[in-house]
Amino acid sequence: MAETDDLQAFTSIMDALLRVSSNMKSMESELQCPLCKEMVKQPVVLPCLHSVCLVCASEVLVQHGYPVPDPVTSEPSSPASTPHTRSPRQGRRPLPKTERLDRVVRSGFGTYPGRRRREAPPLSIPFPCPSCQCDVELGERGLADCLRNLTLERVVERYRHTVSLGSPPVMCQFCKSPPAPLEATKSCTDCRASFCNECFKLYHPWGTPRAQHEYMAPTLTFRPKVLMCPEHDQEKVSFYCKSCQRLVCALCKLRRVHAGHKVTPVANAYQALKEKLTKGISYILANQELVQSQIGQLQALITQTEINSSSAREEAGHCLGELCAALEERQGALFQALEASRQRRAAALAAQVSERQALLEHAGLLAFTQEVLKETDHSCFVQAAKQIHNRMVKATESLQNFSPLVDSSFKHFQLDVSQELKLLSELNFIRAPLAPVIDTQRTLAYDHVYLCWRLPVDSAPAWHYTVEFRRTEPRGAKLPRLWRRLEEVSGTSAVIERLEIDCMYVLRVKGFNKAGFGEYSEEIYLHTPPAPVLNFFLDARWGFHGDRLILSKDQRAVRSVPGVSLLQAAERALTSCHLTSDLLIGDMAVTQGRHYWACSVDPGSYLVKVGVGLEARLQEWFHVPQDVASPRYDPDSGHDSGAEDAAIDSPPPFSFLTVGMGKVLLPQGGPCPSGGGGSNATSPGVGLQQPAPRDHSSQSSHQPQQQPSQCLTAPLPSRLGVCLDFEKGRVSFYDATSLRPLWEGPVDCSAPVCPAFSFIGGGALQVQELVANRSAEQQQSRRVTIQSPVTN
Repeated sequence: MAETDDLQAFTSIMDALLRVSSNMKSMESELQCPLCKEMVKQPVVLPCLHSVCLVCASEVLVQHGYPVPDPVTSEPSSPASTPHTRSPRQGRRPLPKTERLDRVVRSGFGTYPGRRRREAPPLSIPFPCPSCQCDVELGERGLADCLRNLTLERVVERYRHTVSLGSPPVMCQFCKSPPAPLEATKSCTDCRASFCNECFKLYHPWGTPRAQHEYMAPTLTFRPKVLMCPEHDQEKVSFYCKSCQRLVCALCKLRRVHAGHKVTPVANAYQALKEKLTKGISYILANQELVQSQIGQLQALITQTEINSSSAREEAGHCLGELCAALEERQGALFQALEASRQRRAAALAAQVSERQALLEHAGLLAFTQEVLKETDHSCFVQAAKQIHNRMVKATESLQNFSPLVDSSFKHFQLDVSQELKLLSELNFIRAPLAPVIDTQRTLAYDHVYLCWRLPVDSAPAWHYTVEFRRTEPRGAKLPRLWRRLEEVSGTSAVIERLEIDCMYVLRVKGFNKAGFGEYSEEIYLHTPPAPVLNFFLDARWGFHGDRLILSKDQRAVRSVPGVSLLQAAERALTSCHLTSDLLIGDMAVTQGRHYWACSVDPGSYLVKVGVGLEARLQEWFHVPQDVASPRYDPDSGHDSGAEDAAIDSPPPFSFLTVGMGKVLLPQGGPCPSGGGGSNATSPGVGLQQPAPRDHSSQSSHQPQQQPSQCLTAPLPSRLGVCLDFEKGRVSFYDATSLRPLWEGPVDCSAPVCPAFSFIGGGALQVQELVANRSAEQQQSRRVTIQSPVTN
């Protein structure tokens, strides 16, 4: 029974040793120097936080033309001042500070204490880090500014003791007992030597300073007890600079280099980093099953990659084979056409050769003619010679005007394969489409969102596109909304329906072809209208002036042209200011709720008023002729658009925003007074017709001049939005592209209210068409899916 227990204990110990050995062996790659690929020896930490051997780093600097650093001295082997001193009494003499000596040796490249400070800026030595594949700046002192990685040295030492179980033991360096020194039991960190128990007592007697030396387990590698500042020999590194990511001493902390940096005590940095590493290790250990599943997925991907690469190779070979077959087929057709041309030319030339052979001396025609000439009977001769004469004339003309029937040249059968060769040289595997570029000029949010985009010039073509969109959340939201998706969108535009009112949406697009999906476009943010869109047309039934207003066929656009009435009024131009004002309204009135619409005003328009008004008052306005001066609209008559007939606090029946000459007139602090020319609660023609001037001297001495209202101007947006809240009696004007508010004012909503537009002088205006009307070509089935949050 006892033997069985001992066997189980031995087995468990061996299993533990094997696990420890396996864990230590698995991290061997972490302990190798990236330069020599061996275990690091005296590693130093570069500014990029990677570690390399001190000797390897010195060799790299020498290869790059920097001065040769002094060699690193070997570790002292005697606790006394010299290696030959064996007496404990002489060993009481103070030892030289080896850490200082080591730093002096390492302070490599022409940096000496007490040298004069150079006026030129300090040089910086670049070091090519093999781990991050980039140059890091070592500073003026080179490797002397790099701290030694003592932690990595300790890990390497533990690794050697754990894995290399057969390594020779550390022997005492001061034993005199024959035949061989005893195995060391302690190593003195101050003496930097290893001792057995007897020698340690001999060289560290009680009552001497050496009795206070610190000792450790036997080792052949000695290192400083603590890290000292490379610039200040007597200062320990007691702070950590988060900005520079390096350890500094108390004196370095006060330097200008670290002014404004986040410097924390090294104990705090130790605790914070230790907690982070502990949390990271705990998380990884707690998710080992996830790691295994990911490894399985990666291995499956490796297998699938091999299969897909073979399939792609076969497909590419098939395509190239078809290309070669088509080339061979075309080659046969071209050769056949060439041979047919050769045969036709050879036949024609052979016929000409036969004709010329008939003209030879002993040919049949000449011989027959000579025999006919021997005929003496005149009538018989004429009968026979007539036909021969015709043939002889043709032969003579052919002889005199000789030219081959065909050309022997085959220049027009030459092939120009420059374009084909260029295409073949550019033959390559297809690429996924590049990121589309969204057309911000054509993209808009109205009744629906109309998104338009295009591919870059050098992009591969796309078979179809995927549009993704989601509503943005406020900053305090915990999780972002899921992406909604329109798939298989053909063309370069899409209409997105059923979006919430007065919300901000983010949209993006990506293309797809045989190579897969391409990159996403840049995200674009669109704000939906603040109210449902009102669809209306321009109404030409009331007071429409055909000679001054030209209405489009779809009744959504109108252009104002100064008519004959303005020409007839030119006679009064020296005595009064007379302008015609033409009003046009929408064919739909609002009786409840909130409604929004948009329009575009031509920047070259003289004066255009956009707004709303009571339908009854607009009818009254239509029935008043505006080509003559009207007492009702005369500022001196005591009336201004009927506003004085109502109570002082009652809202105005009209509310307009004045646009002209590429500007928008914005009142300060609310609607302008009734006599202003801005967005005011007056009729569209108020302030534009004035009576003939009276005596200037009396007018200036008895009547004060009317001061214009305090208004601001803003650039005319590409589209102007109007939002009417019937219940609140308020109308708001927006920049329809960004939905930036421009102005808000009251309006009387006690009766139906209509959209209204007024033209003074030349101008043009177009009411925004519904996006739904554009989607006729896009009425094809699309799948709307839900996608998990995407980080990019």
